[in-house]
Parts: sequence; C-alpha cells; structure tokens
Amino acid sequence: MTANHPHPRALVLDTDIGSDVDDALALGVLLGSPEVDLVGITTVYGDTLLRARLAHRLAALAGHAPTVVPGAAETLSGKEVWWPGHEGTCFDDLHTEPVRDDLNAADFLAETVRARPGEVDVMAIGPLANLAQTLQRHEDFAEAVGTVYLMGGFFGPDAKPEHNILSDVAAARTVFEAGLPMVVSGLETTTRFRVESDGIEAIRAAGPYGTALAREIDTWIEFKSRTWTTPHDPITALSMLRPDLYTFERGHVTVEDDGLTVFHADPAGPVRLVTDADLPAVAEQIVARIVRAGAGA
Repeated sequence: MTANHPHPRALVLDTDIGSDVDDALALGVLLGSPEVDLVGITTVYGDTLLRARLAHRLAALAGHAPTVVPGAAETLSGKEVWWPGHEGTCFDDLHTEPVRDDLNAADFLAETVRARPGEVDVMAIGPLANLAQTLQRHEDFAEAVGTVYLMGGFFGPDAKPEHNILSDVAAARTVFEAGLPMVVSGLETTTRFRVESDGIEAIRAAGPYGTALAREIDTWIEFKSRTWTTPHDPITALSMLRPDLYTFERGHVTVEDDGLTVFHADPAGPVRLVTDADLPAVAEQIVARIVRAGAGA
C-alpha cells in the first residue's frame, strides 16, 4: 500500500471511536491513505477497551494491524462520561481482538514519538485525557512530537462549548497550554458538510470493510434520527493529508472554565486554526479514501 510513498508520515490516532461514527470514518480515511503509516491507535473516554477492540476490528477488515492501546477511561476533570450505549453493538466477538491492554497509552504515545523525534504526528479526535496525561508524565513529549492534528473547539461568532473540549476541560487546558505545534479544526468548519446517502452507499459497496463501516454509520444515524452524518473527524484527517485544500490562521487557543475555546491570532503562535476549506474537494477525498481502504489499495 505504500509502494508509491516510500516515506509515509508516521501517525498515532487518539480516538473515542464507537459513539459518533465520525471517528470510524476518520480511521477509514487514514487506512485508505498510502501517505500515512498508522503506527498506533490509542483510545480514550469511557470503555476504552471496547473502543480499542472496535478500532482493531475495523482496521483488520481493511487489511491493517496497527498497535491499539486502550487509554484513559475517566476524564481528568471528573466530568461524567457520555455513553450512548450503541458502541460496538454491530460486531460479534470483539473480545477476540488482540489489543495491547498490557500497555499504558500515555507511555505508548511518549515512547513512540521519542523513538523518532519530530517524525511522528498525533491526531486527537476525542476528549484529551490521553494527551494530557502524556504531557504530565513525560516532559520530553512536547519537544519530540511532530504535529498534533486536533478536532475540537468552536471558534465561530455564535460559538458554544464543543463536545471534545467540554467533556474534559482540564485535559483540554493542559494540552493547549503546552504550546504543541498543532492544527485545529473546529465546529464552524466541520459542520459545513454532510455525508449523505450517496456517500454512505459508496462506502457500503467497498467490500467487507465498507459493509462493516456502513453498519456503524447506520447505527449512528438511527440514533440521531436522521439520514446523514457530519464528518467532523475526517475533515481533521484531510487537514493533514491535503493541507492545500484548507486555509489556516496562526495563533493560540485558551480554554475557559465552561469549555468555550477562544482563538487569539498571533503570527508566532503554535496553533494553525482551519478557517476555511474547499469543502466539495474535501468531501470527495473523504469518501474516495474510505472506499480505497475497503479495496485494500
């Protein structure tokens, strides 16, 4: 899969896969992207062992076997975990998936980036307890990590607290205060696009992997009582894979006590905030890469 990309970018995905289907869609985008070497997945928030097993099952269906490590189940802030209850219900025998529950996710993240300083990126698309704990336990992580690609926050004029940040304000504050090189996609961008029925059916037709992923989509849209889904996390994935399709502004982010995120423009800031995107092209790329994952290309 990497024949035409002899030096793919190493990446660890940190995810709360299994609730909103956008995490699974983002994983599909990464699995269908030969320019990515998905060296590991860490799971966060709630039943992280179940989330890890689900991530491994989906990756295996697409012909991949990344190291998957369940991480922090509880929030650093003490806020109760939101758990809809449909997580993992589309699959039988998830307990057979060979995840690395003998490892600590924070240690795994630190050791992975430390082994290749500056060469391993992290994509964080859930609440941020794993990243925060890594920063707290490993002082060298901030200097060793490449870029952190993050789905979180809401920076529009009518902004409200966004789920990933609000779920663990203490963790989010720790991450943003660390000064990590970061690319952030907020709700003001990600809510501008939907995966509609034609995209869902294209995914469903992409072999056993596509069929399985489509079941995850069906479960989520039934839970939400609608016929479409918003691909928050895949839009974040494409900000790494196709930055030419995005517009960014540099600055830094602060997190208020109520979970509201505030962007402060600063040419020297560590954060590049997505301010616009070629959404038709991004939309095409999302579905095409997921279909490619199903084809094992």
